[in-house]
Amino acid sequence: MALLVKKPKGTADVVPSKSYMWHTVEKIVSESAQQFGFKEIRVPTFEDTGLFVRSVGETTDVVQKEMYTVTAAGDSQFTLRPEGTAGVMRAMLENGVMNEGFPQKVYYILSCFRHENVQAGRLREFHQFGCEMVGSASPRADAEVIALAKSVLDRLGLQNIVLNINSIGCPECREKYRQALKEYFEPHRDELCRTCQERLDKNPMRLLDCKSAEDQAIAKDAPAILDYLCDDCKAHFEKLKQYLTQMGIGYSVNPRIVRGLDYYTRTVFEFITTEIGAQGTVCGGGRYDGLIEQLGGAKTPALGFGMGLERLLLVMQKQGCDFIEEKTCDLYIATMGENAVNKALSMTSALRDEGFFVEYDLVERGLKPQMKYADKIGAKFVIVLGDNEIESGSAKLKNMATGEQTDITLGEKLTEQFSQAMLNEMFSGFEDEVGGIIGKDE
Repeated sequence: MALLVKKPKGTADVVPSKSYMWHTVEKIVSESAQQFGFKEIRVPTFEDTGLFVRSVGETTDVVQKEMYTVTAAGDSQFTLRPEGTAGVMRAMLENGVMNEGFPQKVYYILSCFRHENVQAGRLREFHQFGCEMVGSASPRADAEVIALAKSVLDRLGLQNIVLNINSIGCPECREKYRQALKEYFEPHRDELCRTCQERLDKNPMRLLDCKSAEDQAIAKDAPAILDYLCDDCKAHFEKLKQYLTQMGIGYSVNPRIVRGLDYYTRTVFEFITTEIGAQGTVCGGGRYDGLIEQLGGAKTPALGFGMGLERLLLVMQKQGCDFIEEKTCDLYIATMGENAVNKALSMTSALRDEGFFVEYDLVERGLKPQMKYADKIGAKFVIVLGDNEIESGSAKLKNMATGEQTDITLGEKLTEQFSQAMLNEMFSGFEDEVGGIIGKDE
């Protein structure tokens, strides 16, 4: 039978059999952020459209082509967030978080929405882990944020990830660079795509970020921003490189990195892989020292990064990284008859109260189908209850991996007995593992 409704283009379902992969990534990114002193923040899925126009930039692809904007009767115009930073800065300002002392460090895991050309690693609804640090203009903060991003990638087990860094300067030195770009691209104006022809007058740095192959070829010999940095921006960038070296973090200087959003200043960086095709950036970030002032706050330095979770998962699967094992059923109670069902209900409640994952028959199957179901869901142990077991007050506890059966009483000490069986199972697995290691050594 054909489905009447299917998921929208550019979205993806995470079915139960795959959710453990997401749990792995979400657990590691959260723990890593907390280890560096970052605390979680949560913000609305949609914001006033003006927030993104003001912060992300009118000439960016995000604002010009990719935003999902909605209206409702009597309301202002709202936009589903295309990225996390702007909304987080708005929330920190509005809730007085920046009055609590610097640096303020926050992280988030959220969904974002962009009307993109759908391909591997690029969806219209995607999920992002991000970190933001507010209140430090020091290159030490830049190095710290990059170190956090690298720590996450290392803990996920990713290999062959390259860090590229660049400085796009402050507004003063960048103005000289913009003029140099205009002079370079002007003779090629008619060869540029229509969007870049408009950008040439408004924001020529955006030409370096164009996805058109023809425009990229023209931009190949364009001036490099590093040749136009003022003394302060040069010193900041040199200190960053010094700190990264001191921390043992390898990097390459890539003067073509400008990032796709207008709020960036000075340091920009990307962690890149070649293993998932064209969408190889798994993490991108940098400084945005003027953003908070643009949103109505005091002039305050800030920086951060974002990681696309879908891209991280693509690379992890490609490289065969480890995922947290999906939790499976500890005990399945198979029942025969109404008395057994009543007993199973009380046993299940008692064992769940002690933290065990317990299931019993909910669809009124026969005994054989119940045993098949217990095997299918990966139950570690099974108890079969019938009139005989209820009358005698004891039953057989079957280890589904070994087939071994143990007598177990159904009274008050049930949880203690099952706890011991679980410990024996764990210890047996540990002994097997140790024995395997010793055997290799011998």
